[in-house]
Amino acid sequence: MNKRAVTMADNRAKLISAARKAFAEKGYAAASMDELTAEAGLTRGALYHNFGDKRGLLAAVVDQIDSDMAQRAQQIGALEKDDWQALLAEGAAYIRMALEPEVQRIVLLDGPAVLGDPSQWPSQSSCLQATRQKLEQLMAQGVLKTVDAEAAARLLSGAALNAALWIAASATPAEVTAKAVAAFRMLASGLLTAPAGN
Repeated sequence: MNKRAVTMADNRAKLISAARKAFAEKGYAAASMDELTAEAGLTRGALYHNFGDKRGLLAAVVDQIDSDMAQRAQQIGALEKDDWQALLAEGAAYIRMALEPEVQRIVLLDGPAVLGDPSQWPSQSSCLQATRQKLEQLMAQGVLKTVDAEAAARLLSGAALNAALWIAASATPAEVTAKAVAAFRMLASGLLTAPAGN
């Protein structure tokens, strides 16, 4: 990588870091681009060059956080004894992350309000494909009923995302989280070839 490319990558990282902090503390609408760029030690020109505008910067921040969430959920799933329990644990972990203030404000409240339908975000698309592959493996193992893997992945991913959105908008997020995780597990268990617990 040449020096210019390294500088650009470094500037992008600084701007995303400063924006992540500002958006979490103040929210997207109240975050000042002048304060944000000053915090990063850069100019507005660097922001526009790297992201186009404030909305483009939010998209980059959301992508980073949402990708981090997926990675953390996968790490939690990897601790489970089998692939089915891993899939359930990943979904439940993603839902529970809606309790985190940064996730709530940036990904679940400001993100959809500014960037539109979360199911169309690149980070959600990669998560969807990973879920589809896991479902295909579980079907091949005979753990799950044979069903269109993409349809099932979209419905499970959508259930987890909508549960997280519900939690973020709730006046009683901890109570809603418990209900959402229980319902998600029950919903997902309908895919099993044998009833859960057998």
